[in-house]
Amino acid sequence: MIPIKSERDLKVMRKACSIAATVLDRLCGIAREGVSTIDIDSAAREIMAEYSCRSACYRYRAGDLRYPGYVCISVNDEVIHGIGSDRALKSGDIVSMDVSVVYQGFVGDNTRTVLIGDVAPETRKLVEATDAALHRGIAQARAGNRVGDISAAIQSYVEPFGYGIVEEFTGHGVGRHMHEEPQIPNFGTAGRGPLLRAGMTLAIEPMITMGSPEIFVGDDGWTVRTSDGKPSCHIEHTVLVTDADPEILTVPMPY
Repeated sequence: MIPIKSERDLKVMRKACSIAATVLDRLCGIAREGVSTIDIDSAAREIMAEYSCRSACYRYRAGDLRYPGYVCISVNDEVIHGIGSDRALKSGDIVSMDVSVVYQGFVGDNTRTVLIGDVAPETRKLVEATDAALHRGIAQARAGNRVGDISAAIQSYVEPFGYGIVEEFTGHGVGRHMHEEPQIPNFGTAGRGPLLRAGMTLAIEPMITMGSPEIFVGDDGWTVRTSDGKPSCHIEHTVLVTDADPEILTVPMPY
């Protein structure tokens, strides 16, 4: 069952999403050459405290494991779920920061991939293409369409570049829980899948690789990497389905 948010729900969820976007925006300003990923994670914890929210990632359970960080920080060939460490960012890196917060019982979820210093043109193109694919997917998140319309829009944009689409992880509904129905793959057939209705809130998040879409999970049990060691990009917004144009909820507030 796909939850439909009431106007009362949406009032709080808009705030949760704007906080998540503001935390992410501030972290993007911190991410630069010489800064370690654990410094970014520590900053995330402090910024979340400023906005009276908590991390939806910290201590998140997967089997017997609990995620140890406040945000997922994935560098270069790390697709998702990277953990902050003493690794310092260097010129040429790309770093994806996935920020999910809980505010008054609702989750806001968003991700951005940041370019550090002098990034190779082909890597910059990957990030630009992933962002463009995300917005093509978002454009299909309207009442009367189906999940497959979002998926197909993303797939049809990135495949001509020769990029890989990670299939094992998908977008998802989001609201009172970080992961709700429906699942939103980044590949699929238009006109297929669950029907979209006004009031649904969706985390749309293409995970696109420069080479093969094959992945593996590292020794820490969390970090997902590309099998060929080539860069990967992850960008995400939380979106509200309406009877008109989709509304992107993860928009930073002034700070």
